[in-house]
Amino acid sequence: MEGKLTAKVICIAGPTASGKSARAVEEALAEGGEVISVDSRQVYRGLDIGTEKVTREEMRGVPHHLIDIREPVEPYSAGDFALDAARLIEEIAARGKLPILAGGTHFYFDALLSGLPGGTPPNEALRAELAALPTEELAARVAAADPRRAGELDPKNRRRLIRALEIVAAQGSVPPRPRAAADYQVEWIVIDPPLPALRERIDARLAAALERGLVDEVARVRAAVGDARLNELGLEYRIVGEYLRGERTRESLFPALAAKLGQLARRQKAWLRKLAATAAAA
Repeated sequence: MEGKLTAKVICIAGPTASGKSARAVEEALAEGGEVISVDSRQVYRGLDIGTEKVTREEMRGVPHHLIDIREPVEPYSAGDFALDAARLIEEIAARGKLPILAGGTHFYFDALLSGLPGGTPPNEALRAELAALPTEELAARVAAADPRRAGELDPKNRRRLIRALEIVAAQGSVPPRPRAAADYQVEWIVIDPPLPALRERIDARLAAALERGLVDEVARVRAAVGDARLNELGLEYRIVGEYLRGERTRESLFPALAAKLGQLARRQKAWLRKLAATAAAA
């Protein structure tokens, strides 16, 4: 099956705090490109410090896309990203510019380049039943029913856990994304520092975020969206939300966030290893 498009794209991937945004700007300046953010949270307005959103100064005049396009209460899915990114790639290429996709939401890369699993219609009765369960029970059910999918999910993300169980109920498991003919000429740039060096960068960036007002930002977002939605916006917002509700001390924020971000980095590194193995087998 021939691909629909033959546009060249650069995809820049790496774990958190590895320097993807800065590298994307350098590539864009060198190659005449525009950047498409591959980040499930930078699409939201007001989520700036917690997502380490690239600033106007850091963009250095390079156009950036899919940043600040939704309010935090609005859903934005991998399917939404795949449609938006495909449209933007076509528009950028038509202007004679190079599309550069950069970010750490790896399942967004998968959705664009490999497609999404076949659709499963909503089961509202099951959703209501699952919504009444504790998050830990949802995670345990996904792990028991589909260990592969459980390993790919944030065990605190209720929305994705419920969706996984909905698909399991309909299909027996969450099917892997089907491999599809590449629609683009993809050049990968992988930034993958050794874990000890990455942890140092994570800690330094986290300390700076707390100094810059991460807690105040989370308080503003919480006031706008409520606790349930706050918990879906990523670990920084969830853990700081626990502090704001009096469930943990201010002193516990840095060690808890550093540990969780380290775990995220290890999961992201595992995806990069899978990417490398796929490329080697191609």
